[in-house]
Amino acid sequence: MLNRASKPFVKLVERYLPDPFIFVLILTLVTLAAAVIVEQQSPVTVIEQWGSGIWGLLTFSMQMLLVLVTGFMLANTPLMKALLSRLAMLGNTPGKAIVLVTIVSLTASWINWGFGLVVGALFAKALARNTRVDYRLLVASAYSGFVVWHGGLAGSVPLTIATEGHFAQAQIGVISTSDTIFSAFNLSLLAILFVVIPLVNRLMLPTEHDSVFVDTDKLSETQAPVTTNQRPADKLETSRALSLLVGAMGLFYLVSYFIQEGGLNLNIVNMLFLFLAIVLHGTPRSLLHSLQQAVQGGSGIIIQFPFYAGIMAVMVQSGLAQSMSQWLISMASADSLPVWSFISAGIVNIFVPSGGGQWAVQAPVVLPAAMELGADVSRVAMAVAWGDAWTNLIQPFWALPVLAIAGLKAKDIMGFCLLQLAITGVIIALVLRFL
Repeated sequence: MLNRASKPFVKLVERYLPDPFIFVLILTLVTLAAAVIVEQQSPVTVIEQWGSGIWGLLTFSMQMLLVLVTGFMLANTPLMKALLSRLAMLGNTPGKAIVLVTIVSLTASWINWGFGLVVGALFAKALARNTRVDYRLLVASAYSGFVVWHGGLAGSVPLTIATEGHFAQAQIGVISTSDTIFSAFNLSLLAILFVVIPLVNRLMLPTEHDSVFVDTDKLSETQAPVTTNQRPADKLETSRALSLLVGAMGLFYLVSYFIQEGGLNLNIVNMLFLFLAIVLHGTPRSLLHSLQQAVQGGSGIIIQFPFYAGIMAVMVQSGLAQSMSQWLISMASADSLPVWSFISAGIVNIFVPSGGGQWAVQAPVVLPAAMELGADVSRVAMAVAWGDAWTNLIQPFWALPVLAIAGLKAKDIMGFCLLQLAITGVIIALVLRFL
């Protein structure tokens, strides 16, 4: 049934969804027009807001590019390729491959969202080399696991409100992760999604006739050119001692960091990937060859993230994000506020695809509403977190690293993700409302 249900979504998206760059250009125009019409801002003011914010994600853009590059380099080491290939042998049928890549992606995303994006995509490629399976659904399954990240160990909202000195502390105090990430309703929701998402992906598996397969030759990595070590520079480029020394220093720092109870964040994940790659590649030349392959897929991140930064600036500075949230929440009661917060967060996430940034926009709206209505503040906060994660299923912003690694376009996977969006949205809303 789900196989048949997914066909119209897949065909619709393949036909009408443009390249993510076109999507962000259209989204930019829609946002600017809405700020002028809804918030009655002058066009000049809105354009100034957009232009002043366009470079607001430079640090994050570099972090995301490094997620792609360092993750690729690590997975391209001989040891990691062997491990992925061995694990991929367990997915020796199309159905098993779909379920396996989904579970791996869900687990990795729960640990850390950057880790989940890279590992899921790279494991999908490893599975595709061994098993003849619809490559579009395989990659979509790898991306679908990303939906749980904000309910996991690296969730921006629950970690923010659990941190002493956060901006809303005067209103709600410090809320422990035992009331958010490790609460009964959040763990129950995760358990349900860990069952439902792999099952839905498996049931969407197309028939042999309708499947689209990938040429496995395109998935193979090119080998580093063999050169003689005739120059002193060649000896340095192939020096294992140099790589081991620098790599060991980086790993020593990371061990010290974790001993001092440092937590996972994007910088630490990138650093871990980088220094493990340096050590496991063995020589600087091998690492640099892998780097040359990795950067080819980073163009989407480089060109699109400035436009999303501009959109976020307009949404926040014009008051458009707050207005959207306030309108939805105005219809809520104490019991239904988490659901309306979830829906509003999902809509705002299309325009403000940043967990921390979205909480800064929506907290001033949802927290006073929760206090006034007597709603469960921790549940409302997690509702915003889940709403942010939910519509990532159809937000090309976060799919860019996955698509770059897999060598696909957004239209190839978004049809499957659209059906997952509908199913997971119902499940999350029901759990927030009744569990």
